[in-house]
Amino acid sequence: MAESQYAGRGQQNNRWHSDPGKNLTFSLLLKPSFLPVTQQFDLTRVVSLSIIKALEPLLGNNLKIKWPNDLYYNDKKLGGILIENILQGSQIKNSVIGVGLNINQEVFPLDVPKAVSVKQILHRDYDLKFILSEICKNVEATYLSLKSNRFEDIRNAYMARLYWLNEDKMFKAKGLVFNGKIIDVKENGFLIVTNGSEASEYNQKEIEFLN
Repeated sequence: MAESQYAGRGQQNNRWHSDPGKNLTFSLLLKPSFLPVTQQFDLTRVVSLSIIKALEPLLGNNLKIKWPNDLYYNDKKLGGILIENILQGSQIKNSVIGVGLNINQEVFPLDVPKAVSVKQILHRDYDLKFILSEICKNVEATYLSLKSNRFEDIRNAYMARLYWLNEDKMFKAKGLVFNGKIIDVKENGFLIVTNGSEASEYNQKEIEFLN
């Protein structure tokens, strides 16, 4: 677990800033050799759900997973996940999972106006090691469920906590802004969004949430 982070890296090289001793910034190593490369997004589901389950007792139902792997409280970012897989043939040899969560930070830089922390929401400090322990316990339990082939349960639980699911919202894709609705996430992790009567699938570099 890192005490501080000023040049953290997120999806699409987004920057992550963390004040010393205030937040959780840590990495986990998993060895999911049982998981085919085509199903690697299930690791994202496992870690996202584990964090949600650890924090739901504190934050309740306003805590959501913003596709593909951010944690949001209402419309503000509470944290994010970055997974880097080392492949061996058609399987995953190692997965390095980086997690950043805003816990006790009270002020964020002006260039990250949509960030929020647990302390800002609940107005008190929380023990970082306790929250880390709860996350790790949930990762272990959910990962074992994945290893036991309970893919459908994990995917359904991920969908049930998905930010903007079945809501009319604004998106940008291929240079066009449109009103759409998230209706599903495919097994491979692609997002399914409607635009009028049509439904299209997008990877994480192809669509932007306009919120």
